[in-house]
Amino acid sequence: MARVLFHIDLNAFYANAEILRNSAYEGVPLVVSGLSRRGVVCTASYSARELGIHSAMPIQQALQICPHLIVVPVDFDWYETLSQRFFDFIRDFSPYVEPVSIDECFVDVTRIIQNYKRPLDLAWQIQQGLKDKIGLSCSIGVAPNRFLAKMASDMRKPMGITVLRKHEVAKKLWPLPIESMWGIGKKTAPILRQNGIETIGDLADVNNEAAALRILGKNGYHRIENARGNDSNKLCFTTSVQSLSQSTTMNRDVEDYDEIKNVFRKLAHDLSLRALEEKVQGKTISISIRYADFSTIVRSYTMDHTTADMNTLLEYALYLFDKNHINNQPIRHLGISLGSLIDQNHSIEQISIFEPAIITHEDILNELNKNFDSPLLVYASDLLDKKQSSKNIK
Repeated sequence: MARVLFHIDLNAFYANAEILRNSAYEGVPLVVSGLSRRGVVCTASYSARELGIHSAMPIQQALQICPHLIVVPVDFDWYETLSQRFFDFIRDFSPYVEPVSIDECFVDVTRIIQNYKRPLDLAWQIQQGLKDKIGLSCSIGVAPNRFLAKMASDMRKPMGITVLRKHEVAKKLWPLPIESMWGIGKKTAPILRQNGIETIGDLADVNNEAAALRILGKNGYHRIENARGNDSNKLCFTTSVQSLSQSTTMNRDVEDYDEIKNVFRKLAHDLSLRALEEKVQGKTISISIRYADFSTIVRSYTMDHTTADMNTLLEYALYLFDKNHINNQPIRHLGISLGSLIDQNHSIEQISIFEPAIITHEDILNELNKNFDSPLLVYASDLLDKKQSSKNIK
């Protein structure tokens, strides 16, 4: 059975969150921004976008375009509250939800969609329900893999529903400009264009493969395969709502890798202590990265064993960071969370080769000998030592 994935993307989330809180903002040019002198637009309402204002634009420039622009300060507590309502709503339809950032997720609907006579009715029900019950609008991409679902959700905004099948890639995807491709950054796109790779179709072209690999480096082949419509259809998710997390907002934007690594080390240490105090372990490790322009990504990895070990948390956090960090982007906020939690007091877990051994042979012997009035089980080496000693006495 072919997988069916939805990519659900909240439209202009921060701006719509402010409009939801204050209806006077409805229909007027509005942006959400930090309040520092180097402030940039985090999110612009669609009314502001129609005037040419966009994310990452300096606030001063945005005000020159629209002097009566409403500038609202960032309120992450409010956004995270709404985000949690969003994810809870989506999980009512399917437990197989992988958050990508505070305002978007992948959902595996392969099984549930079979209950609908017209498959797109499910997407419509989610979209309308989200609008009616929470007040948030979204666009939904429907596809057999992650990349195509993400690209499909970007094709019609706001409130769009788009299906993108693999056999439609050449027609719908390849003519698009290279900078519109998910995974191609603003700094990389001009370099690709300089080398004749101007569209997604150009990146998919085997004749451009060598140049693309040279420019894109370690992620090159994966991006080329994406351009050809290929990607994983597996999601990283936990059906447990329980999790522990640690996060921090830096007092300045950070770019230095060693400094970032030290922040993750401190977060992993604190998270490990919390897990040990609460006597839980988890299988799913997630990180969140919030950049200077307030864009946020969330990435997760589910292990085949549980852990609360600091070094393991740090190892996977750095693995996720190295794999997903947008090069040269200054970072404002970092977080680690541990999900799929189990109670250590009520579980039996297979010992993992990644965890330090904490049970000694002596512990095992003592535990087994509890069943006898006197210790019957001893080390074979002890018996040999006693035999040797008796020989020496004779």
